[in-house]
Amino acid sequence: MAQFDVHRNTGAQRTDIPFVVVVQSKRLDNYRRRVVIPLVRTAVAGSPEPTLNPSFVVDSQEVVLHPLEIVSVAVERLGDHVGNLAHDGDRIIAAIDLVITRAWK
Repeated sequence: MAQFDVHRNTGAQRTDIPFVVVVQSKRLDNYRRRVVIPLVRTAVAGSPEPTLNPSFVVDSQEVVLHPLEIVSVAVERLGDHVGNLAHDGDRIIAAIDLVITRAWK
C-alpha cells in the first residue's frame, strides 16, 4: 500500500467519514498499522479552512481532509482501496504541517 492511498472507512462513522487516506511513509510499511487521516463528507465538514481542510473528489463524492482526526489503524481494518491522492500530496502534507508547526506561540 502506498502513501496517499485512499481506502473505504469500515468503522462506525463511515456514513459521515466514507474514506481515509494513508499518510504514513512507505518506509514504515513493515509495521502492522497505518497512519491515516479521515476524509469527511463535505456536507458534514461545515466551513472548512482550505489549507487545513483541502477538498477532493473520491469515488464521485466530494470529501474534505480532517487532519485534526489523524489516527493509526491496523492494516486489516482498512477497507477496499478506492484510489490514490499522490497528485495532491503537497496539499495533504501542507495540512499536516499546519497542524504540527511550531511557528505559533
